[in-house]
Amino acid sequence: MSGSAPIDWHGLSDQEVVRYAVAGREAAYRELIRRYQRPVFSLIYRMVRDRELAEDLAQETFVKVLNAVESYRPEFKFSSWIFKIANNTAIDHLRRRNLDTLSLDGSPHAATADAVEATTLQISDGAESALEEVTARELGTQIERAIATLRPEYRACILLRHVEGRPYEEIAEMLDLPLGTVKTYIHRARNELRILLADTRDA
Repeated sequence: MSGSAPIDWHGLSDQEVVRYAVAGREAAYRELIRRYQRPVFSLIYRMVRDRELAEDLAQETFVKVLNAVESYRPEFKFSSWIFKIANNTAIDHLRRRNLDTLSLDGSPHAATADAVEATTLQISDGAESALEEVTARELGTQIERAIATLRPEYRACILLRHVEGRPYEEIAEMLDLPLGTVKTYIHRARNELRILLADTRDA
């Protein structure tokens, strides 16, 4: 690419920046990292609960992104594509190391009360739940421990749905799963959490 005129990166969409990255513009790679460094780190940190490890896995994610950027299809959201890579990187690590650490303290990006509510895990399905009157804050530690027992795929779905506030359709796209499978995973995960937390409360 021959042009050397300055580019207003802030005014470009993700897809436009990716086109420059594919063409070899180093500044385009830096712009993609600038846009997604914090959210990618946040997503991975929620999975592994270790800051230094999350930084390493985030760096690994961006290496994968830069190596695979030519395979990105612009008809899909770039954010979903990069979060899919980040999530898979974290899950692969969890499977290899069998780490059992997760947190549902709420999304670090939740700047308003509405955002906090949108990223709060709801495990009760109705008034019959013994957990209904217990606040999420009081259950924080129990929730962490319970989620740590879930299989990585369930963890990922619960995390993306209830911490990051992602819609089912986007989760399916990010995890490369059928929509029905995502809903099934979340339903099963909620049931497992409800049983585990009820047992904890009765103990």
